[in-house]
Amino acid sequence: MTQKKDVEYVLHQVEEQGITFIRLWFTDILGSLKNLAITAEELERALTDGVDFDGSSIIGYEAIEESDMIAQPDPSTFAVLPWRPKERGVARIICDILEPSGRPFEGDPRYVLKQNLERTEKKGFRFNVGPELEYFYFANSRRPDIIDAGGDFDLTPLDQATDLRRETIFALQDMGIRVEYSHHELAPSQHEIDLRYTDALTMADNIMTYRLVVKEVALRSGFYATFMPKPMIGKHGSGMHTHQSLFKGAKNAFYDANDVYHLSDAAEGFIAGQLTHAKELCAVTNQWVNSYKRLVPGYEAPVYISWARRDRSVLIRVPTYRPGDELAARVELRSPDPACNPYLAFAAMLACGLEGMEKSYEFPDPVEGNIFKMTQEERDHHGIGSLPRNLSTAIEETENSEIIRRALGDHVFDCFIALKKKEWDDYQLQVTQYELDRYLPVL
Repeated sequence: MTQKKDVEYVLHQVEEQGITFIRLWFTDILGSLKNLAITAEELERALTDGVDFDGSSIIGYEAIEESDMIAQPDPSTFAVLPWRPKERGVARIICDILEPSGRPFEGDPRYVLKQNLERTEKKGFRFNVGPELEYFYFANSRRPDIIDAGGDFDLTPLDQATDLRRETIFALQDMGIRVEYSHHELAPSQHEIDLRYTDALTMADNIMTYRLVVKEVALRSGFYATFMPKPMIGKHGSGMHTHQSLFKGAKNAFYDANDVYHLSDAAEGFIAGQLTHAKELCAVTNQWVNSYKRLVPGYEAPVYISWARRDRSVLIRVPTYRPGDELAARVELRSPDPACNPYLAFAAMLACGLEGMEKSYEFPDPVEGNIFKMTQEERDHHGIGSLPRNLSTAIEETENSEIIRRALGDHVFDCFIALKKKEWDDYQLQVTQYELDRYLPVL
């Protein structure tokens, strides 16, 4: 139910700031941002009754018998777009998608996450996340031509990339999104801006905004920003390491001062759940063919299913920056990439973690050595499995997962699997330049 005070606040802001257009944002199943634009004069009616639109052309919406949909703006997500002119400005509001009857549409990714969060709240928990989103700046969208040669945490000269990152942070702050810190990443032209942790729904909304802002700021300076997981051969790919915690009120449910790792039973069950179901989870957190070009040994991306406190070669890490600090206790899942659908990814991650908590999965010992340097026999000795090596294998794992089906709901689950199978089939038909260069001259 829309809060009257939120509606009144939005209408007041629109009038006071001279907003002329409002973009109504929503997301398809694959995580692409969609929008409708309305004038300020139509806003009050839209906030009350929603806006009708034809959903038949939206990926994941078209399979339903009734294509008429309603975009219902969530007034708490109102924000002015800072890159648009101040005069006759433009704002955005994120929408929930409803059926004509007014019921939530099961194919709306935002609704999927809301459902999982509601189930979690009934258990007394709030799910907080803090992602680290990496991305690249290139000279254009046709080739990965770098615009800086910096490395991890380099203080690069005052060049285009530094300016782009700074302007992006200003824009995010103007939209009410808290930035924790930013820095240059490992690969040339690769950057990272970390968002301050918050509840999972707000963060998923923020990620959709973040990705657009990064691209918009780059475009306005004549460059191209991409969240493609692995755009360059022989260089590190882009991840979205996601820090997770469950809170009960102001108390961090993952913290236990008396545990050797400062982890509560809830945290240990949560970790065990995500480790146990890591293969099933992978197609949702790493949903593209290209995602698996990043998940290979040698580039600091996780490949092996294990956990540790310091080792960054593992799938799950428990940071130890501030031992004894209750609020800082958290679990970092390192496999997701920034091109995933954050609504679906957070829903699936949460479901796997809760499964481990509720069923008291056995908590494995940490593996603190560099797993990349272990032999296969050593990994077998530690019981360390591997993530899927390609999208096809990941789809097979997910398709047989009752937990992921339950988390996403039948509509989204079936549609997502069908879309991913088609993507893999399309990929299999391609003859790449690598194959032509390697085989054509000799076969």
